[in-house]
Amino acid sequence: MFIGYLLFGILGFTVVSTITYHLSYRYIRSHEAADLYKEANLIASDYASSYYNNTITLSEFEERLEALSHYLSAQIWIVGTNGDILVNSAQKADLSNIETIEGFNITDFGSEYCRTGHFYGRFKEERLSVYAPISINYKVRGYVFLHKPTSAVILFNNGLLHISYFTLAILILCAFVLLAIFTWTIILPIQKITKAAGEYAAGTFEHPVDVHSNDEIGYLAAAFTYMANELNTLEDDQRKFVSNVSHDFRSPLTSIKGYVEAMLDGTIPTKFQEKYLKIILFETERLNKLTESLLELNKFGKRGVMLDISKFDINHTIKMTAQTFEGICKDKRISIELILTGQTLYTAADMSKIQRVIYNLLDNAIKFSPPGSAITVETTVKNEKIFVSVNDRGIGIPKESLGKIWERFYKTDLSRGKDKTGTGLGLAIAREIVLSHQENINVISTEGVGTKFIFSLPLYNPEDE
Repeated sequence: MFIGYLLFGILGFTVVSTITYHLSYRYIRSHEAADLYKEANLIASDYASSYYNNTITLSEFEERLEALSHYLSAQIWIVGTNGDILVNSAQKADLSNIETIEGFNITDFGSEYCRTGHFYGRFKEERLSVYAPISINYKVRGYVFLHKPTSAVILFNNGLLHISYFTLAILILCAFVLLAIFTWTIILPIQKITKAAGEYAAGTFEHPVDVHSNDEIGYLAAAFTYMANELNTLEDDQRKFVSNVSHDFRSPLTSIKGYVEAMLDGTIPTKFQEKYLKIILFETERLNKLTESLLELNKFGKRGVMLDISKFDINHTIKMTAQTFEGICKDKRISIELILTGQTLYTAADMSKIQRVIYNLLDNAIKFSPPGSAITVETTVKNEKIFVSVNDRGIGIPKESLGKIWERFYKTDLSRGKDKTGTGLGLAIAREIVLSHQENINVISTEGVGTKFIFSLPLYNPEDE
């Protein structure tokens, strides 16, 4: 970019010194010629006509032309039709020795009233010559010529050119200032971000992005920093994921293997084998449940699962689902309180899958609720939506884990010790079911206070049919 700006400056000065110079020179020359032509016509119609009509003397005529010559910075000639120089403002007229312009022919001017040159070799330096005819009684008696050195025109043009150079220099300086600002605010930060991206690609996520600004570059740097932090924790998350999956599969397999070996080598007597076969059956069912949950979750992950949409009473579904936990709630002395809107509340959704969501949320709430506590299930209606909430008063979820509870096999450190039978897939399945209905599910939790899950469903009014 610096080279580009430098080339721009050089090109700018080249254009000003060539194209601008010639264009301005032609304009000034044309403007100067027009002014001289006006003066020549005034002289021809006034002073020269008075001289030819003998109303003023030759000396008076010469005095007036000399004064005008100084004012216009140009020589004034009165030339006869045959090329005789009758009056010259630069010298006194000598009628006995009249100079004649050799080769003079007014048609050499063509259709123009001016020309640039040495005027038939009469001047050493180039002049701008302008003429106007002197007409007496509709007859041309002679010509008024004004000769102005082109050096004056060039000098004036150079003055304007210097102003153009100065203006261009200021513009180029401003451009370099902008380049410096652009480099400081954009180029250098992008270089830092690019370097950081290379470090991240190499697996070094600790490399800082030292860019702090409240603009798009700053937002990009903040996004890179956030991404690096997330990638930096990815390995730990993967390790936890593998550990969780291994634990959930290994525990029942180890139990099954140990009991089978004990029965085969006779460590467990035949009379006690029925007891341990029931344990093996329980662990087998646990593995089967885990496998089915994984298959169901993968099916939802494709976002192509077919939904059996029907109209049903969500309040009735909640009541029926809550009754399935009557036994375990009685054992743990936990009560389920239902706060339902209206006698009936209809929605249009896949009833079996929504029942699975409610089941998973209630199962989760019961696992982490202390004995003697209550779980509240509530339905509310707002903006043509039904909101179902399941609120427990259990151990809560740590703040740093709220964004990860929807991940497969994820269990918080607080819940791992209390959840002995769970697969870590319940919440992930519930979320996928809700999302497949194009609805939302959220969680609000405080450690030691409790957790509240809320999901939405479309409201269906039977009276609309």
